[in-house]
Amino acid sequence: MNPPAVVVLASGRGERFTASGGKGSKLQALLAGKPVLQHTLDAVRASGLRWHLEDAGHAGMGDSIAAGVRATRDAAGWLILPGDLPLVRPESLLAVAAALGDEAAVLPYYRGERGHPVAFPAACGDALSRLSGPEGAASVLQARMKIHSPVRLDLGDPGIVTDIDTLQALAAAENLLATDRRGAR
Repeated sequence: MNPPAVVVLASGRGERFTASGGKGSKLQALLAGKPVLQHTLDAVRASGLRWHLEDAGHAGMGDSIAAGVRATRDAAGWLILPGDLPLVRPESLLAVAAALGDEAAVLPYYRGERGHPVAFPAACGDALSRLSGPEGAASVLQARMKIHSPVRLDLGDPGIVTDIDTLQALAAAENLLATDRRGAR
């Protein structure tokens, strides 16, 4: 069977980012001299997992998820990853993929806060591929939870909850990245 695929969502309008004073796309905003989306894609590539970038400018998150799932239809499941999580670590993506089985969704957490990517088994493929509108995959997750309890995966990666929705969040990510770099010396 094929491995799961990471679907990177990059179709959003980033309205909260511009409302906070940001200019242009939050995914193209610079973080440590590199666009936010590039950081996310670098982590996905470094994981070695199969992936698909969904950046066709869909009307809503549901439409984006559906298109990404349809593009990777033969995958053994999907890790849904918003493109605005630039600090997610490759090993976190691998841990979520490893926790994904045939039936239960995987919900990653960092210090009690639910993060991304949320992983869905292949059994959810039809429902995910029919999503539309502004809502993401919450309805699919809720339906799956009635059948199988999700796997809760606690990770030590603040990157799974560090999304860039505002200029303030971008500044916080910059600080976190700088702190991580100092700690790595």
